Amino acid sequence: MHYVLMYEFAPDYLQRRAAWRDEHLRLAWAAHERGELVLGGAFADPPDRGMLLFECESPDIPLRFAQADPYVKNGLVVRHTVRAWTTVVGKEAAHPIRPIEAE
Repeated sequence: MHYVLMYEFAPDYLQRRAAWRDEHLRLAWAAHERGELVLGGAFADPPDRGMLLFECESPDIPLRFAQADPYVKNGLVVRHTVRAWTTVVGKEAAHPIRPIEAE
């Protein structure tokens, strides 16, 4: 199953992130190496949100990630949510669905 962890950043996120960026990236790469985190990053123009895509069995995994993230713990993330994402197209889709072929 895929889960999306969405972050809403504080207005001064860019100015304050340097103090916690290495710790945040270590946490993210460790989750990737465990096979949980597929992709993660911040949106640009404006850099007001971030998104992390997890492939795992439970929403508890991205929730635990957020709880351990120094960006969350230090107020750089003002709100976070986890949503199940039913992926149906692409080689990594959790529930691939192809169109019915006409006969």
